[in-house]
Amino acid sequence: YVSAYVAGTGDMIDRIIEQMDQTELNAMVIDVKDDQGRITFAMDSPTVNEIGASKVFINDMPALIQKLKDHNIYPIARVVAFRDPYLAEQKPEWSLHVADGGIYRDNKGLAWVNPYRQEVWDYLVEVGKKAGEIGFSEIQFDYIRFAVDRTMKDVVFDPEDTKGRSKEEAITEFISYAYDALAREGLMVSADVFGTIIRSGEDAQAVGQDYGEMARHLDYLCPMIYPSHYGDGNFGIEHPDTQPYDTILNALKGSKDVLAKAKAEHENGRQAIVRPWLQDFTATYLGEENYITYGAAEVAEEVRAVQDAGYEEWMLWSAANKYHLEELSGDGSSAAAAEVLGEGEASSDGGETSAGTEPETAQQ
Repeated sequence: YVSAYVAGTGDMIDRIIEQMDQTELNAMVIDVKDDQGRITFAMDSPTVNEIGASKVFINDMPALIQKLKDHNIYPIARVVAFRDPYLAEQKPEWSLHVADGGIYRDNKGLAWVNPYRQEVWDYLVEVGKKAGEIGFSEIQFDYIRFAVDRTMKDVVFDPEDTKGRSKEEAITEFISYAYDALAREGLMVSADVFGTIIRSGEDAQAVGQDYGEMARHLDYLCPMIYPSHYGDGNFGIEHPDTQPYDTILNALKGSKDVLAKAKAEHENGRQAIVRPWLQDFTATYLGEENYITYGAAEVAEEVRAVQDAGYEEWMLWSAANKYHLEELSGDGSSAAAAEVLGEGEASSDGGETSAGTEPETAQQ
């Protein structure tokens, strides 16, 4: 993952590309529609122009895309979906509302748009198509869910919007709608989902993400299985963040089980490839003894767990865009990791970390 600011800053993006060239890492996820709802380059599209959504961080996106392709790097456009404070302010009729008619805001003060609204769906598809036209190969939706703050209890949903649909049905319908539109443009489509929804029906209902159903309407399903996101005791691990190998392995075993069951229920249906997000940041916010410093060895352990679970693809998240690839072998695997850590052990060693720079922890 690379933020728009880093992607638009020549020396920064060149350093990351140089890092990648030393391994077989071959994809980059770049903000196209960011966490504030801003379009990160000059995009000529009706709704973007109408609301003035562009905030240019990347001055020459075609040149950046070409540079990536010259280095055999597959470009993925990150499109933050329903947490969109900019669109919600500009088009309040498309936002979530509370009882007095005001715009709903989460506990960070950020407004969300309404996942039930067709107009929002069309805007996201519009952005995705434009990203494809400029050279991206894949559109990856993030925040493709409802807010989960306690403040959500204050939201009033209009029956004319919901039409009797559950949150899970609304999100799955959007995924199907966006996939059909973007696939016709020759684009791959992926979605980021909470790792905890894989085995928790309660979490799935709250955020609106049905893992098995979403997999039927995507090319890639990207569970965020950061060890730091699992509470104490998950998978029988006292502090999951301190055991990256075991946590990732258990999460992906759950993924396999759920998708195998879904596949059996829809024998002739298609099913997305699982490409999980892995943690390359240090979760100091968890408190002493609940976290470890993440560096090259820990990243390699996570990758090894992905491979041991039978998956081949993965992505790394660091909000600070500081990555630790030193223990990955030339083919992008973590063959070297076994020599660094015993299975399930944790290390506090590693290179430069982003501790203290990532209060937001990760994407949602």
